[in-house]
Amino acid sequence: MATTHLIIVFIATLGVLASAISAKEYIVGDESGWTLGFDYQSWAKDKVFFVGDTLVFNYASGTHTVVKVNGTGFQQCIVSPAIGTLTSGQDVVPLQTPGRKWYICGVGKHCESKNMKLVITVLPLTMAPAPSPMATSASSKLVISTFYGSAAALFGSLLLLFL
Repeated sequence: MATTHLIIVFIATLGVLASAISAKEYIVGDESGWTLGFDYQSWAKDKVFFVGDTLVFNYASGTHTVVKVNGTGFQQCIVSPAIGTLTSGQDVVPLQTPGRKWYICGVGKHCESKNMKLVITVLPLTMAPAPSPMATSASSKLVISTFYGSAAALFGSLLLLFL
């Protein structure tokens, strides 16, 4: 009976650690941040977002906002169907559910005329892709880091079985 309980704890621990290890933080716009005239669609096109990841919108507080909208609000740059407005200048948005996510700047005509809008698709964590055999050096470091993190989680969980 105790062994069954330990196995359940072991499996649960692995699941929690695996999801924590795989989560990524994306700085929207990289060094440019959330700003006027940046092509956020190009920025996002080669990224794969998963549940558990976070978006960070960096901008000078008072100059912009981050407004979560629906698809129509995104296409027409309409703030009225806003699902949430952020104004801190260092806004962290956890990606908690799969699906399409739309964000615009609600200040003036920043969305319409300055292209301050971002659309992404968030995938469920279970659809994480296998590492590419032709990985670049930056993604190789990520794969190696994830491998060692996973190995440490497995080793720690095995220790729990024998304690």
